[in-house]
Amino acid sequence: MKVVALVSGGKDSCYAMMKCIQYGHQIVALANLIPADDATDELDSYMYQTVGHQIVVSYAKCMGLPLFRRRIQGSTRHHDLSYSMTPGDEVEDMFILLNEVKRQIPSVTAVSSGAIASDYQRLRVESVCSRLGLVSLAYLWKQDQSFLLQEMIRNGIIAIAAKVAAIGLNPSKHLGKEIAYLEPHLHELKELYGINVCGEGGEYETLTLDCPLFKNARIVLDKFQIVLHSPDSIAPVGILHPLAFHLETKVESIYSNGIDEDSNVCQGNVDTVFEVQGDVQQEGEAASEFVAGSSKRPSVTKQELKVSKTMKDNVFSISCWLQDSCKNSSDLQEDLEVVLTKIEALLVENGSSWENVLYVHLYIADMDEFAVANETYVRYITQKKCRYGVPSRSTIELPLLQVGLGRAYIEVLVANDPTKKVLHVQSISCWAPSCIGPYSQATLHNDILHMAGQLGLDPATMVLCKGGPVAELEQALENSEAVARSFNCSISTSTILCLIYCSESIEKSERIIVQKKADTLLKQMKLDHAEGHKKSMVLDPVFLYVLVPDLPKRALVEVKPMFYTGEYLSGPSDPDKQYQSTGQGCWGFEYETWHDICLQKCAVYGKICTAILSVTEELAEKICSLTSVACPDDVKSKGLVDEEQVIIIARFCIYRLDKVLLENNLSWADVMNFRLYFAISINITHGTLSQIFSDVFNEFAQMSQRIKVDAEPILNIVPVLGAGRSLSTLDDIFTYELIASKC
Repeated sequence: MKVVALVSGGKDSCYAMMKCIQYGHQIVALANLIPADDATDELDSYMYQTVGHQIVVSYAKCMGLPLFRRRIQGSTRHHDLSYSMTPGDEVEDMFILLNEVKRQIPSVTAVSSGAIASDYQRLRVESVCSRLGLVSLAYLWKQDQSFLLQEMIRNGIIAIAAKVAAIGLNPSKHLGKEIAYLEPHLHELKELYGINVCGEGGEYETLTLDCPLFKNARIVLDKFQIVLHSPDSIAPVGILHPLAFHLETKVESIYSNGIDEDSNVCQGNVDTVFEVQGDVQQEGEAASEFVAGSSKRPSVTKQELKVSKTMKDNVFSISCWLQDSCKNSSDLQEDLEVVLTKIEALLVENGSSWENVLYVHLYIADMDEFAVANETYVRYITQKKCRYGVPSRSTIELPLLQVGLGRAYIEVLVANDPTKKVLHVQSISCWAPSCIGPYSQATLHNDILHMAGQLGLDPATMVLCKGGPVAELEQALENSEAVARSFNCSISTSTILCLIYCSESIEKSERIIVQKKADTLLKQMKLDHAEGHKKSMVLDPVFLYVLVPDLPKRALVEVKPMFYTGEYLSGPSDPDKQYQSTGQGCWGFEYETWHDICLQKCAVYGKICTAILSVTEELAEKICSLTSVACPDDVKSKGLVDEEQVIIIARFCIYRLDKVLLENNLSWADVMNFRLYFAISINITHGTLSQIFSDVFNEFAQMSQRIKVDAEPILNIVPVLGAGRSLSTLDDIFTYELIASKC
């Protein structure tokens, strides 16, 4: 991509440009924001570094690039962490500046910034980029600061301290000193006082005088003045005010394979400095904010549109799909509009809106239409509608048409309070894959972290890593771990459920290798976190592999973990006694040890429980052969697709999951997700299964007298090619996934 680089004069913005070139981008212009008054060194701003702005004007000659500068007219008016357009705010000056760059250089498609740890700065750059249709590049984001500082020095960045404002840094002693000289002292201060060695906490600021990108000249600071802003005896604040400097011509560029090459830098408008003036142009800014309802709604009968909803009051899931509509469905867009419109209406009925949605499962019939699905999706779910952050999302291709469904199927997880915490990084970085659209990397609510499906993407390039499914799995787990660490948790200690979608493109011979690699990686991650970990308990998560027709970007693997970040309680010593006290199981089932063969569970007693119940053909035969279950001989002799056998299996599964809930001091009123994956090879339609399981659950509710049944079924039924706890077999015909929480 052709990039305009935001430069402040500091080391971070310069090193960010070097990383852009490393990843194949072209720096074509520089952009800089300066105080309205040349005599002013520093503004009271969390957004911009302006110390040393008198020297930044020379970067145009040093790099041989056009420099666009704007005097800051605004001030901090929008104080929330996330940003929306606010007239008079200093962020609008950046918008005007970059808008002018884009006008003069239409080929610009991305913006580089040196953000490392400040969400405040990153979110504002991303907001401006979104409004201008540009991609934010932040290759230093979330990188280890000690490592970054070492790399900057090692790669030839010559930068001096231009401001100090921390304990252990003295203006008279440290201003004007190079970062290579200061590095040992900064690490000492980190050990003593916990300072940020790159100055991300405002401890110090720098001014870059030379770096490999300065192909034409380096800056020589001839004279400067130290200005003391605060004489505090513990942490005095001082800045360096340049008085005289000159450029020293370079004979040959050090960075011969980077900015020096024609392929990496725009050669037009060399050395030109543009002063950008004007006010914010608000016209046309909303072009990227689509409005749902602009297209004509296709007619859908009540019989075709189906929904399910779990019964938990504060957190619940809603699913919507089109039943038996294949013959009437003309395209994905129409089906998706119908389903999204229905969910929008259901949200309103439940006193919610899109801003209350934590997670979206987007199932489509053909991944070739992913772009269409995304374009339709963003007309309904926008950042403007989601004040507390956009929901996380997973998009999967499913065999919907084969079981009599429409081309789109949506499931949303909803919280009826505004306490969710959303991580939405739109910038491309080395940290984890970016989420440029209206969907986030992860959403935390009530101690449960819901993570978006992670592909094996190289974060820096957003390209699937090479090496097949094993390499993709390893990268996907690394990406998941990077996101988890942002919430102070880890796959190795906090995972309660790990769902791994696998494309049918994976050869059967490779599935065993992928399974073994997954086991090895997860064991190693546990070992890596074993020593010195603060958690008193490490969770043992449940795993489920699901075989699907296709994944986004033709990926072979997608990892979707869920985490519990709260406290742990000890449960009863013998949980079976609690269930036994309720009397004999429904439908005559009585617990036997083999019932546990089909069950995986991960629970924090009285808090949360995840369970996977897998029914293979072998287990189905055993269930249907139970003498205590009424099963006519003529039914036993029939195939596994027999509806009466499905009824018996459904009864057993409800009985067994009910036992899991009671053992963990939970109830069906605590269930926030209840999903059934069924293999389409059993040759039963989705509608038939939905009716059977709905009837069985209603029957159970009447027998147990512990459940209040709503109008909608609580089970979300998902057709798949295969599922199971083992990727090598994937022999489940039915797989239940249940998540219940008291949170």
